[in-house]
Amino acid sequence: KRDFLVTAFVGDKVVGDLGLTQLRSNLKYLHRAYMGISVRQEYSGYGLSRVKWVSNMAVMKKKGEREVPAMSTTSLPDVVYIILFFFMLSTSMRDQELMVKYRLPEATEVQKLEKKNLVSYIHIGVPVLHMQAKYGTAPLIQLNDSYKTTKDILDFAAAERDKLSEADRASMTICLKADGGTKMGIIADVKQELRRANALKISYASSKVLSY
Repeated sequence: KRDFLVTAFVGDKVVGDLGLTQLRSNLKYLHRAYMGISVRQEYSGYGLSRVKWVSNMAVMKKKGEREVPAMSTTSLPDVVYIILFFFMLSTSMRDQELMVKYRLPEATEVQKLEKKNLVSYIHIGVPVLHMQAKYGTAPLIQLNDSYKTTKDILDFAAAERDKLSEADRASMTICLKADGGTKMGIIADVKQELRRANALKISYASSKVLSY
């Protein structure tokens, strides 16, 4: 049996993998395989940054009357590069580390953001565990890779707008990813600063629940 596995890591945490599994051990099926791709829910839609790829393939001989011819691994590096190239084209690389933790509020009606290259994120929540000794446990605002205050939102919105082409700037969307227990006063202050920055397209991230 011949299997192939590519795994994606963020630090020491497994965040996704792609696997190929031989369909059957019969000689006529050696060119066919199952393929599966999985990504952890919290990383879905963002892409993966600082990813360390690890490949592994196990080759076993067929048991029975006939022996399966040895499989050449000459083209294996090409297969690995093709898979990596596929991920590079189909995902946008995650360029920031999440420094707050949150549980998104639940909603029964949600709409998926289609053009994620036009979306910038503001994260609001309690600092992650290893940051709490320094920053405490009160909800903080994360802009890119650092904790900020509402006074920094004006510059943040301007910088995010400058990253886009002239044609896309009017379509820029700010997505608020805030913990469900965040006080509305914080949300209101953030929205007020976004209005001052003329960032009027705002969406709220939520987790979908089934309605009965």
